[in-house]
Amino acid sequence: MKFFSFFLIKSTGLIAISCLLLGCAKDIDLSQREDITISPDLQVDLLIYNINESDFEDPNTGNLKTRISDTVRLEFLDDDYIQKDLFSVSFYFRHINTFPREIESEIRFLSESNAEQFSVNYTIKPGANGNPITTEQYELIEEDRINLVRRSIKMVVELEVQPGTSAFEGELDFASKGFFSFEF
Repeated sequence: MKFFSFFLIKSTGLIAISCLLLGCAKDIDLSQREDITISPDLQVDLLIYNINESDFEDPNTGNLKTRISDTVRLEFLDDDYIQKDLFSVSFYFRHINTFPREIESEIRFLSESNAEQFSVNYTIKPGANGNPITTEQYELIEEDRINLVRRSIKMVVELEVQPGTSAFEGELDFASKGFFSFEF
């Protein structure tokens, strides 16, 4: 009798749990599987650097170069998921400047054949030693221009120091990020 009551309690409990689990499930319409989208976001550091006055010095003459540049390859832009599923990108560029002069920044995105796809241009505000000034710039690329990002593989950062009378001493910190949104 004890075995029977134990079996009855376990069976009743199992049936009750089964009814609850099965009763909570809605019908699944598999014809809607094409309508399901996943939209992950990815944050990527693009380029980070810290430069000072020696980076603007011509090694042959010792004179101030007013324009310097650097090119980096963004190999990940050539991946299949970027080419097929990239929906939008928000670029973020930040400079922290202690140089006492304005600096013009031109960031260009190039194709493999060096054709410019798009550029982001802005002025970096002058700072002072002990008084760094932060300049931030955002660029949003959405569906109507997303092919420009897909065709890009290189990022060129060019800096041009503006004329001034004060001594050219200081530092310039740069950080750039891309916030990539996908739709699968």
